[in-house]
Amino acid sequence: MPSTSEAVNVLAARIGFDKPRVRAVARALTDAGRLPPGAPAKSPVLDIGNVVDLLVGSALDVPLRAVASTVASIRELTPAGTPIESLPASLQYSAGNYLDALADMAAVGSNDVRKAKIEFVSNWLELAVRQPDGAISRFVEQGANPGHWQQSGNRRSTVINGAAFADAINDLFKGK
Repeated sequence: MPSTSEAVNVLAARIGFDKPRVRAVARALTDAGRLPPGAPAKSPVLDIGNVVDLLVGSALDVPLRAVASTVASIRELTPAGTPIESLPASLQYSAGNYLDALADMAAVGSNDVRKAKIEFVSNWLELAVRQPDGAISRFVEQGANPGHWQQSGNRRSTVINGAAFADAINDLFKGK
């Protein structure tokens, strides 16, 4: 299992995030209790969900004071804005569950993850995952229409290449 420092280094190197920003996001998430703090003379150990939180927080263009709450909100987004309870059992998952599953697939070497594109929208809460077959899985707040912009103005988003995501996860978790 990787330490926070290892995860920061890998996300900066593989995905291309600004290393000081990733470090600051890690500190903000640790202060908010979303990442483990470690102990005296012992580095914190991250699981795959913690690394996904760090990735999400680093991909969002929000102030550091809002990173932890925005990561929590992104994790709770639902497919097409439909309440989880009203979805069929096979579709009852949130954006956080979906991202964790992608990370688990990447850790075991799935090529499907390498071909995907993961897009985080910063000026409203949305996650869009573009599959290799052209399908787009959109996660938005409950009640929001995923086919429409949620506010006026430009759409600010960060797109992460699935191969870079898979390489980062493999660097941190393969064989561990």
